[in-house]
Formats: sequence, structure tokens, C-alpha cells
Amino acid sequence: MKLHNSDLMKYLVCFFTFLIASPSVFAQDYALQQLEESPRHHEWIEVSDGDRTIHNFVVYPEVSEDAMAVIVIHENRGLTDWVRSFADQLAAEGYIAIAPDLLSEFNENHQKTSDFESSDAARNALYELNQDRITQDLKAVQDYVTQLPASNGNIVVAGFCWGGSQSFRYATNADGLSAALVFYGSAPTDGDQISRISVPVYGFYGGNDQRINSTIPETSDLMQEYNKEYIYNIYEGAGHGYMRTGDAPDAERANKTARDSSWEWIRDILSDLDK
Repeated sequence: MKLHNSDLMKYLVCFFTFLIASPSVFAQDYALQQLEESPRHHEWIEVSDGDRTIHNFVVYPEVSEDAMAVIVIHENRGLTDWVRSFADQLAAEGYIAIAPDLLSEFNENHQKTSDFESSDAARNALYELNQDRITQDLKAVQDYVTQLPASNGNIVVAGFCWGGSQSFRYATNADGLSAALVFYGSAPTDGDQISRISVPVYGFYGGNDQRINSTIPETSDLMQEYNKEYIYNIYEGAGHGYMRTGDAPDAERANKTARDSSWEWIRDILSDLDK
């Protein structure tokens, strides 16, 4: 087919508009490649929660001793390739990582994140979930990973964005955790909930994320009022979601720097907890 110059220009405009408007088509190719090249053992497993089945992605570290486990709570787009790649990166540090798909059995036609027609549809579904159901699913996952023969019984929960808020909330409901890692997620504002927290909470925030950061002073005051341990870092210049965007090959410098600095802190936290 031969295109005239005007037609060619229209084609190019449409093509590049498509690329700009549809970042999800290509945005996580790097994460998928990292997973495909990983030497670590990956599994898809099912965990029962009453009459429900929760799908989970599990990565095992290459270590000679039983390991601490980290429950990874996904962002508001569901269990994506990047979340799975983060789980793999945790395993590379020597920890068992389990990432539950909290969209499991959302309805008859959507049994897991990959059944949704778009990330927007997955996001909309997440905000329809019952909070108590989320808690019960996470408790079932915690029970499962605690009993794994390769687990030493120490469990940490870590979440991003929507999952960061869920990580903070889960710390108010769970027993047997060692810590909660909250990446740019908001905290409960109810004192009764905060009073139930029994583990340290570590907050990771991007400097250019005032929607979330504006809640930090209140959270800090409330945690202090109830004598709870809340330690946080704000990474200047980084935006919301910097752990994911900072992983990309074309990451902005501030996001990559924040991501790398956060990993150093993650290593320190988990190492101290695992002594």
C-alpha cells in the first residue's frame, strides 16, 4: 500500500498517539523479561479461604536455611508483572515472597487479575472489594506461608499504593507479623484500629506525592499517641509509584535514586528483623 505524504503523517500521528495513550501495552515488558531470566523457582499456588480460592505467585530464594517470608500486596491495578518481579527481587535477597491476587474470584467472569480486559477495569474492581474480605484473604495467605517447610515463621507484609494502604490496615488486624512496609499508602485514621498494631510500621514516600504525604503528620501523631513505632523516609523528587517507575530502563533519575535508596533500607529492615 502506497501512502501519500498527508496520509503518512496521519498514520504516524495515530501510531504515536496510540503509544502515548496505551502505556500498559509496553510499560512492564522489562518486568516480564526480568522474570523470564530469573534463576529462582516460581510457583502459582492456590490458598483456600473458606469456600474461596486465592491465587498467589510465590518465589523461593536460593538459600540453605529456612527463610523469612514477605507478603507482597499489589498496587491498584491488581497482580501485575511488575509486582511479580518485585517478589522475585525479594527472593534474590534471600526471602520467600508471596504475592496474592486479591482480585481472585471477583465474579464468575473474573477469577484473577489477568481476566480483566484492562488495568482500569481491574482498578475499578479493586475499589469494590469488601475490606473484611481482603483481611480474611490476607490472613489465609499468612497462615499458608507461615506453615511452609522452607519458612522460618517470621512474616512481613509489604504493599504499594492501594496495597500500601492495605499493608497498614492489615497491621491493625493481624497477629504474628514482624513488620509492615508501607509504600506510598495512606493509614487508618481510627484510633481503635491504630491501637491494635503490635509491629513497627515503615513508610516509604515520594517527595512529589503531596496527596499521600499530606496525611503523614496526622498518621505520625496518631501512632505516637498510641505508642506505636512508625519510621518513614520521604525521597525528594520521586513521584507516587516510584518503586515501579524507578525499575524501568528509562526511569527518571529521581525515581531510580529513590527506588535504589529504598532497596537499601528494605535490606537493612529485613536483615534486622531476621536476626
